[in-house]
Amino acid sequence: MAPINKESILDKTHYGLNIYAHILRLYYPNQTVLKLIDRDCGLCRNPFNANKQTLHVWIDSSHMARHEDTQNAIPAGDAFDFARLHYKQSGDELLQTINKDMHLRIGEKFDFYKNRNSNTEIQNQSNHNNQKNHGSDIGEARFSFFKAPISNTHPYKAISLPDAFRYIVGNYAKQRTEKLRAFSDPRKARIFKAANFDYCTFSGTFTSRSDKALIRHSGLLCLDFDHVNNARTLFDRLLRDEYFETQLLFRSPSGDGLKWVISIDADPSEHTGFFTAVANYVYKTYGVTVDKSGRDISRACFLPHDPDAYLNPAYNLSTG
Repeated sequence: MAPINKESILDKTHYGLNIYAHILRLYYPNQTVLKLIDRDCGLCRNPFNANKQTLHVWIDSSHMARHEDTQNAIPAGDAFDFARLHYKQSGDELLQTINKDMHLRIGEKFDFYKNRNSNTEIQNQSNHNNQKNHGSDIGEARFSFFKAPISNTHPYKAISLPDAFRYIVGNYAKQRTEKLRAFSDPRKARIFKAANFDYCTFSGTFTSRSDKALIRHSGLLCLDFDHVNNARTLFDRLLRDEYFETQLLFRSPSGDGLKWVISIDADPSEHTGFFTAVANYVYKTYGVTVDKSGRDISRACFLPHDPDAYLNPAYNLSTG
């Protein structure tokens, strides 16, 4: 188990960016407190400068989140310096507090498969079926997680985007992802993936994997890009998209594609229309075609291992 130090915390908090997001959301709940474009969050409100929009947060070349105030209301520094202003602690005491307050679980054995939602609990939500998800912040959105194989259509539990991110950057699918990418025969690769990869339905919770079994739409849409010529370039361009804010972005199990999760209106009747509009926009803007199966609300998305996956810094990883 990892020790609780600055390095292990930075590894869990997107270079410290999520520390800023966590603290800012305590002052400005239910608001988008940071929006990362490339490596810069621009200016945001500073709770230590009369809530003025003077706080500049960015990730520097050494992969450390840093800040400065345009009015010099607080000293420039890194995420730990900013946390010190809020918690009024320092040293190991501060690190312990960050770990506990953000539920990073450093020093603990984290098992993704624990805390299972029973089928009964999921079915008890059925009175929300076909209702809009206006009431909750997108960070509270839940969707169904299924254990392999793909023939299993009964959900194991409901999870959140931070849960999915922890799974993807963790080691849960590391060995199976490496084995899949070693296949030279596409047919054998497809069979292996279907039999061995856990998956989720990003667009909602279900009693079973079927559009007709929808419990509640999550307000999320997952777009699948297969066989991309330069996945890294497209990855960076999607993060800078001026119309859609990335919620989660990661490499596909095969390694030559991407999965892009964005937020949409949580109205099941509008899901297909949103998919078509976004797919057309992506084709015209980036010249890549979106897998048409994404128009199904119950579309299954396999969860691979990707240590470089991106989670919107608005999530402080305590959600879920």
